[in-house]
Amino acid sequence: MANTQAITTSFKVQILNGIHAFGTTVVRGGTGADAFKAALFLASASRGAGDTVYNTTGEVSGSGYSAGGVAFTWIAPTSSGTTAFSSPSASIVYTAVTLATAFDAVLLYNSSQGDKAVAVYTFGSQTVTGGNFTLTIPTNDAVTGLLRLA
Repeated sequence: MANTQAITTSFKVQILNGIHAFGTTVVRGGTGADAFKAALFLASASRGAGDTVYNTTGEVSGSGYSAGGVAFTWIAPTSSGTTAFSSPSASIVYTAVTLATAFDAVLLYNSSQGDKAVAVYTFGSQTVTGGNFTLTIPTNDAVTGLLRLA
């Protein structure tokens, strides 16, 4: 067997768990999990990889929807093969909302750490009138988990 160059799988899981701090500006206040939220954004918004923090620019508004979105929790990070992964623990549900302007994106962000952006996911353009809007979370595995470090 020959040596192979790679980032270790255990390190990938540890990164998702916030174990390593390469910079001097990271301060962890405790060992508990952070709080996360999911905010919906209009189809006309410009959300993507460049987002660094949650802000209300382009966020949906309507009856039953609160700015900032809804809270959710992550499944503890794990790995399979050489991929570390984690997903929200359940579908993300916005209950009894009326969102008349088309929206097509959700920003997942860390509300415990200065509203730092985690990821933006897009879907087909939607509107909702007096109902629930549910983001069904895929299976939490190395192929379909929402956060995957391969």
